[in-house]
Amino acid sequence: MDMVPLSALIKEEAKSEKMEKPLLRYGCASQSKKGEDFFLMKTDCARINGNPAATFACFAVLDGHNGNAAAIYTRDNLLNHVLSAIPRNLSREEWLHALPRALVAGFVKTDKEFQSQGQTSGTTATFVIIDGWTVTVASVGDSRCILDAEGADGDISLLTVDHRLEENVEERERVTASGGEVGRLSIVGGAEIGPLRCWPGGLCLSRSIGDIDVGEFIVPVPYVKQVKVSNAGARLIIASDGIWDSLSSETAATSCRGLPAELAARQVVKEALRTRGLKDDTTCIVVDIIRPDRVLKPPQSPPPKKMNKLKSFFTFKKRNKEPANKLAKKLSSVGIVEELFEEGSAMLAERLGNDSSGGPTTSGQHGLFTCAICQADLAPSEGVSVHAGSIFSTSSKPWEGPFLCSDCRDKKDAMEGKRPSGVKVL
Repeated sequence: MDMVPLSALIKEEAKSEKMEKPLLRYGCASQSKKGEDFFLMKTDCARINGNPAATFACFAVLDGHNGNAAAIYTRDNLLNHVLSAIPRNLSREEWLHALPRALVAGFVKTDKEFQSQGQTSGTTATFVIIDGWTVTVASVGDSRCILDAEGADGDISLLTVDHRLEENVEERERVTASGGEVGRLSIVGGAEIGPLRCWPGGLCLSRSIGDIDVGEFIVPVPYVKQVKVSNAGARLIIASDGIWDSLSSETAATSCRGLPAELAARQVVKEALRTRGLKDDTTCIVVDIIRPDRVLKPPQSPPPKKMNKLKSFFTFKKRNKEPANKLAKKLSSVGIVEELFEEGSAMLAERLGNDSSGGPTTSGQHGLFTCAICQADLAPSEGVSVHAGSIFSTSSKPWEGPFLCSDCRDKKDAMEGKRPSGVKVL
């Protein structure tokens, strides 16, 4: 029997792993009305510095309001804040496990640091991280992300929750319990018009980054969902409310099936404008997660205009004439999308967890005690447990981590309505 050199085995294993990693094809299209929509598309993010194989992709849509300062700041800083909250030297599986908690810390840190600048702008944020076949989405506001799974028409999954007071009863209850008031705009004569808003400030959203003038009960704590896509592939559509106020999730997905990502993004924007006109900033990112062996070389000449021939070059969805119920059973059996994590609580004691739970933590990254939000090093006498004094905590041990610095503790208490923003306990 012939012996295979170890170096050849390692090379073959590395080649196999590379082939199993999906390819990403993506595109973005937008139309500006106010100049407050911004986006991020970055495919060479390093999970391990110096290792080109340990990379992930990041996509984000940021819909600003009351100016564009918050959207720009979030675009430029959120990713770094998330990564700084993940401990070093983790395996890929541990890194993905730590990511949801790090996203919460990164969103809150971004909000806290932007508010410290004194600007009154705010922004939604839908932030997508793709590592292999695993997709993790964190969001505040109403910039939605949907997943169109390869394998059947009409199989649309929502990866975000709209934080609109008009539509989200739980968020209305949370805001009022934290000291905010929810109501419509009153005009002369006492008539009420428009959507439900939070007062003071009049914001229609219950979660955002920034908005220092609105009140801390408008929180930056994101809804986070993590899924694993099967190697059949999938398409993500990430867009601002300029799209979703015009199109349903199903309409957006079906309007661009069969088109490559860049053309698909343009088609979604075109369909939204055709339906409603340019009423708001309109931004759409389309990301195709594709099995490498399904990628075809592009044609040498420009593709014909006929849809059936175009689809022969850029096939993303396979048409299937099977009955819907039979198709659904088939989808379930092959596991098109596997949900790994989902959490939407606005309470940091629940979202930051417990350092004694055995999972990866954000504490102790730089020193014995580290603030779980801003990563500042803490002396043992400085750190305050995120569970201290919280009626929402499942922990009966307030001396356990993760820990917060005094500023982040003040931020947490203000968000939960325990004291007005900026009032500290000495």
